Amino acid sequence: MRKLAKHYMRSPDQLSEEEVRQFFLYLINSRKAAKSTVTIYLCGIKFFFEKTLGRLWPVFDLVRPRRSKKLPVVLSREEVRTVLKRIKHPVLRMALTTMYACGLRISEAVRLTIKDIDGDRHQLWVRCGKGGKDSAVPLPDHVLKLLRNHYKNFGNGGTWLFPQKQWHIGTEILQDAFKQALHETGIKKSATPHTLRHSYATHLLENGEDITTLQKILGHADFSTTKIYLHLTSKISERLDKSLNELMSDL
Repeated sequence: MRKLAKHYMRSPDQLSEEEVRQFFLYLINSRKAAKSTVTIYLCGIKFFFEKTLGRLWPVFDLVRPRRSKKLPVVLSREEVRTVLKRIKHPVLRMALTTMYACGLRISEAVRLTIKDIDGDRHQLWVRCGKGGKDSAVPLPDHVLKLLRNHYKNFGNGGTWLFPQKQWHIGTEILQDAFKQALHETGIKKSATPHTLRHSYATHLLENGEDITTLQKILGHADFSTTKIYLHLTSKISERLDKSLNELMSDL
């Protein structure tokens, strides 16, 4: 608000909607402000005019920066296995393995309890996931065996599947372990533990899984969130290249 007043050398309550619009054009075109900077200005200025002055101007919807649509980083199947093998601590390795095998967010993985494993139905329960929802995700047979061995060797008789003293492991510990393992492998991708979830979704699509089923597993409320993985699958790209080459071979 101080920058807006200084720009026009007048009190902001004396400005017109057009003058506010011109100020945002100045930020974007002259100052080359980043989207995040424009958003911060927008939030402060919009609050003043709408909440303090009661001016509900359409300009605040028009100048809102569009969200950038970046494709997430994905590791290949071989890269996932290479990174996981580099993690020396067995509890951390099992936690990250479960994240990949079940497509979990890091916050969901660290809060898993022993009771969340449904061995009879081969499911893993995710409690209070994004949006506060409970959901069940498929638990692969081999991973179920790994988790049972993990509990025999490292379970402390408490509640948490991945314990740390009297509580569960922290997200920071998993992030640091993954970062170190990624560095040791020499893989240059800007991957994080959440990349395991993106890789899980992409690999399922490459393996022929239906995208609507994937949407349910990932717990996406909006189908467009799941569709982004269609742009990441190498097998779909390979199939498209083959089709295009066949169609255009006699041009």
